[in-house]
Amino acid sequence: MQVTRLFAAMSLALAGVAASGMASAQSYVKIDGSSTVFPVTEAVAEDFQKNKKGAVRVTVGISGTGGGFKKFCRGETDISDASRPITEKEMADCKAAGIEYLELPVAFDALTVVINPKNDYVKQLSVAELKTMWEPAAQGKVMSWKQVNPAFPDKPLKLFGPGADSGTFDYFTEAVVGKSKSSRGDFTASEDDNVLVQGVSRDVGALGFFGFAYYEENQSKLKAVPIVNNKGVAVSPTSENVINGSYNPLSRPIFIYVNAKAAERPEVKEFVQYYMKNADKLAREVKYVPLPKVAYEHNLDVLAKMHKGTKFGGHNKVGLTIEELMKMEAK
Repeated sequence: MQVTRLFAAMSLALAGVAASGMASAQSYVKIDGSSTVFPVTEAVAEDFQKNKKGAVRVTVGISGTGGGFKKFCRGETDISDASRPITEKEMADCKAAGIEYLELPVAFDALTVVINPKNDYVKQLSVAELKTMWEPAAQGKVMSWKQVNPAFPDKPLKLFGPGADSGTFDYFTEAVVGKSKSSRGDFTASEDDNVLVQGVSRDVGALGFFGFAYYEENQSKLKAVPIVNNKGVAVSPTSENVINGSYNPLSRPIFIYVNAKAAERPEVKEFVQYYMKNADKLAREVKYVPLPKVAYEHNLDVLAKMHKGTKFGGHNKVGLTIEELMKMEAK
């Protein structure tokens, strides 16, 4: 009798665990991708989970935009953070796997070029000077600051940047060199922007680049470099300069991509709705430039009507302004 009760109790317990596991699986929102978008998404995730009082678990990974899309197009995540638009290859991969998606811009970022605070000779940089440093032909050859500009001292140049899976790397190389992923290979690369911050902060001759939020968080250790824009004016990365379009060509929109099938699940739909309703405040908190209110309302409409696809056709649009983004149509 005791044994029978014991087995009955064990069966009930196992059934409870199984049911709990099923409920838990249905209450997860899985996100991965860009380290640049991470601060915004993580802030939204923390607020959303508090709001849901533990009923929904949101996990946010950082494998880079490219790494995030690989998982997304395999159906392993519900949402992909991206610091550039989805590429033609990624579109094809998703299509082959039957993955449809909603493309939702969430903020604008000022991609920031940083140097060590003790560097007192670099006051500004042109896109041409950045190209001299970063183009493939510079590998093993452009090793000092004087080679970038004769006015600079003959001091070692050490470069730090995001890895090849980073959307920031893709955007920077396209904006500066003229072709996505076209870069010298002899630099310190990492998908973790904090590694890049540490590298530049420890080397007087260092230069790196990443999203504005990581500079803002570490400005006591770094110096942001004004970049000469298309009108020949050196402009610093600030919210105002992103909004007025003068910080170009290194300002760009950042996105989340939502798996259309996942968006039918209540917890995913609620999370995305919460994201759009709170992105303005939370983007500001992590030092990104929020979109106009009408953009977030448009995103909510895209979600409600399940408008799938991308506005970008698989390509970056270098130097895109907020106004231009708002006028684009999804195809």
